[in-house]
Amino acid sequence: MNDTEILKYLCDTGALLNGHFLLRSGLHSDQYFQAALLLQHTQVAALLCAEMAKPWKDAGIDVVISPAIGGIVVGQEVGRALGTRAIFAEKDDNSNLILRRGFTLKPGEKVLVAEDVVTKGGRVQQTIDLVRSYGATPVGVTVVVDRSKGDVDFGIPFHSLARLSLKTFEPDNCPLCQKGLPIDHPGSK
Repeated sequence: MNDTEILKYLCDTGALLNGHFLLRSGLHSDQYFQAALLLQHTQVAALLCAEMAKPWKDAGIDVVISPAIGGIVVGQEVGRALGTRAIFAEKDDNSNLILRRGFTLKPGEKVLVAEDVVTKGGRVQQTIDLVRSYGATPVGVTVVVDRSKGDVDFGIPFHSLARLSLKTFEPDNCPLCQKGLPIDHPGSK
């Protein structure tokens, strides 16, 4: 599957939004990828996540883990494609990622981190650190969309279905603000 085909899925499902957005980073953008709008289409989610699993077929993955909430569907579908367990990490009261609900990892298990979107990679890095805290081995990261512009390095193999270089603007220098366009606060918060 190539970038053009993947971009078509993003557009056809309404997941690639145009407008004036305030990103979690504090920057503004004229486009936003809302993964939930893509992943609500179960057949598309299954197809794309199976594609995400392909590079990991022979890696001996024991468990797929995702940071909640955005990565849960991705992790479930990648795990299904690999024939492995799929678990997720949740935030505690201090915004640290932890395992709950009886989920656990065993020392030496090979773990793949699956996520919907990576921008700065903070949640993915927290998930990698969590995996290591159990003595398990993070072997790689797979994401639907990498919008980091190549700025993230997790120290383990990192694959994405698509790379999006969305324009961002400092709030003080935002042409959308200068035009008086209303700002949207997308995301799961």
